Amino acid sequence: MIEKLDQDSRNELLGPLRDSGWEVVDDRDAIRKIFGFRSFSEAFGWMTRVALFAEKINHHPEWLNVYGKVEVALTTHSAGGLTDLDLRMAKKMDALAGPGK
Repeated sequence: MIEKLDQDSRNELLGPLRDSGWEVVDDRDAIRKIFGFRSFSEAFGWMTRVALFAEKINHHPEWLNVYGKVEVALTTHSAGGLTDLDLRMAKKMDALAGPGK
């Protein structure tokens, strides 16, 4: 079973993600980011690559796509909050989006 991150781990591990645009959601134990792409096709291609990774690690994002914008929230429902899986997913999403996204 996956466990929620303790406060010390959260403080240490969320720093680099905040630097890349991730923020802690106020009303729940989750992180979120809005990715911007030049077109719907570019956004959908990125979502497809993320979906393949999500299937591989069996951890799926909450997301909403409107044209070239993808709003993402990450939390581990079975653990009741943020876990290492969420941080791993966030890092992979950033890597697949490329710099400045």
